[in-house]
Amino acid sequence: MQSLTIIRPDDWHLHLRDGAVLARTVADTAAQFGRAMIMPNLSPPVVNTNMAIDYKARLDAQNSSLTALMTLYLTDQTSAHEIQRAFDSGIVKAVKLYPAGATTNSAAGVTNIENTYAAIAKLEELGMPLLVHGEVTHSHIDIFDREKGFIDQQLGPLLQRFPKLKCVFEHITTSEAALFVADASDWVGATITPQHLLYNRNDLLVGGVKPHLYCLPVLKRNTHQQALQAAVSAGSHKFFLGTDSAPHAQGAKESACGCAGCYSSPAAIELYAQAFESFDALDKLEAFASLNGPDFYGLARNSETITLTRCDWQVPSSLTFGDDIIIPLGAGEILNWKIEA
Repeated sequence: MQSLTIIRPDDWHLHLRDGAVLARTVADTAAQFGRAMIMPNLSPPVVNTNMAIDYKARLDAQNSSLTALMTLYLTDQTSAHEIQRAFDSGIVKAVKLYPAGATTNSAAGVTNIENTYAAIAKLEELGMPLLVHGEVTHSHIDIFDREKGFIDQQLGPLLQRFPKLKCVFEHITTSEAALFVADASDWVGATITPQHLLYNRNDLLVGGVKPHLYCLPVLKRNTHQQALQAAVSAGSHKFFLGTDSAPHAQGAKESACGCAGCYSSPAAIELYAQAFESFDALDKLEAFASLNGPDFYGLARNSETITLTRCDWQVPSSLTFGDDIIIPLGAGEILNWKIEA
């Protein structure tokens, strides 16, 4: 196969940040995707409908072809009334649950999931999706076990309490998460990132720590990577594309902070193509990238197409990022597929 034409994909889990870097992040995303579900963990976070409307205006001001789908940041104080306002706006398409302290800018996140039951009951009533960062944050739980802990302690019980809650288990990383989603009702889906299909914790740790492969949830052992590959190879409609592309300047990544996140947007669909070809599932790429997401969200599929051509090219070693430099996912690597301009 020398070329592959698919319906233009969407990114159902994306961080764009704010301010001067939007010129980079929005343009990189628009070159690949038709729509993107924009994460709300800015500083301060997007906790109400007015803030979401204002943020979307800043994104739309970039004059790109990207359609930004907005989310609210769930807190212990989020009311059912605010959920209704968000739904009625037509701007906000989902609500994001970050356990407090789980990842970047999550300090204002949920401290006790019971505090959010009124808001979640309203989401279930409206059919509005809850997007979950699925990790517990207890210090005594090993970082490699925090996704499984979240399933056992929080997500499983939550979905029993709210059985018709539309829920996306974001950026899953483990065999337990893949099995949980596969066995759950059709109200439950999951996004999978390119890094969790392409890499495992050996890539992160062997021969020295690779800060630009550090993300949360962290890369897991190769058996979990293989379970994710098997999940998408099986062609289930429950799994769809969400890059979790999360830009941080080079200095912030290569520091004591070691900020979590991989910037995959500049080559996202080519990275996915590389991954899918590596486990002989290129025929499943279009459904994963272009069909399953809009179908889950009840949106029309994109009408445009993109074409990937087989050709070797090298991911740039660095890119400009406002006044800084950013290192993209796969920097310096040779990829086998390239989007036609």
